[in-house]
Amino acid sequence: MNFIGIIPARYASTRFPAKPLALLGGKPMIQRVYEQVVPMLDETIVATDDERIFKAVEDFGGKAVMTDVNHKSGTDRCCEAYHLHQKPYDVIVNIQGDEPFIHPQQIAAVKACFDDPYTQIATLVKPFTPADGWTALENVNSPKVVVDRRMQALYFSRSIIPFQRNRDKAEWLTGHTYYKHIGLYAYRAEVLQEITALPQSSLEIAESLEQLRWLENGYTIKVGVSEMETIGIDTPADLEAAERFLKAHMHSSL
Repeated sequence: MNFIGIIPARYASTRFPAKPLALLGGKPMIQRVYEQVVPMLDETIVATDDERIFKAVEDFGGKAVMTDVNHKSGTDRCCEAYHLHQKPYDVIVNIQGDEPFIHPQQIAAVKACFDDPYTQIATLVKPFTPADGWTALENVNSPKVVVDRRMQALYFSRSIIPFQRNRDKAEWLTGHTYYKHIGLYAYRAEVLQEITALPQSSLEIAESLEQLRWLENGYTIKVGVSEMETIGIDTPADLEAAERFLKAHMHSSL
C-alpha cells in the first residue's frame, strides 16, 4: 500500500492567526510538522488557503497546494488537496498542522491499522494513566474514546466515558483504562471521498466532533495505540511552552 500525508494549514485562527508561520526554534511551525513526518510517508504535501503559507512551504523545499478558504474541517481540505494533486494513493493520512512534535512512530502506528484489509478509517489513542490525574481526564478539549475488543471505535466524547457507576471517582483511573484521542486520521481514498460528501450529523453537532458523523453513518474507525504524547499549539502561550520543550530536547530527534 502507498500512503500520502496531507497537512491542512489555514491562515485564519481566532486564537492564533498565522499559526503555521509562527517560528519555533527558528523554523516555521509548518516546517517542523512537515520534517517530522516526511520520512514515514511516500509523499507529503501541505494543503493551505493562503499564499504566504504556500510560499513558506516552497521556501523550505516542501510541497504545497492551494485549497478553498471556506472549508469547515481539515478532512474537507485534505479531500480537495488529494484531488488537486491528481496522483492516486491507497491511503491519505491527515496530519495536524499544529503538532510539531508528532512522532514518526505515531505515523507508523496509524499506517499499521491498514494491515487489516477491512480498515476504512484509522486514528490513534493514548491511554490515560493515574499520573495524568482527574483534571486531564475531565478536560473537554481532550476527547475520550471507547473501543470494542477489535480496537474499533464505539464512540468519541468530550465527557468521561464510560461512567463507573459503582466506583468512587478517585478510583476511576485505576479501575479502568481510559483512552485519549490523538487527532491523527487516515482514510482509504474512496472512503475520504464518501465521508466528505455526508451532511453534518446530530451527534457531530452535539459534541463538535466530526468523527461522530462517520460512525453515525456506519463507517468503522480502527484505533491504534500510542504511548507518546503530542503537543498541540492552539495559542501563543502554547507556543512559548513548545519553545521551552524544544530547548529541553535539543539533542533528541525533535
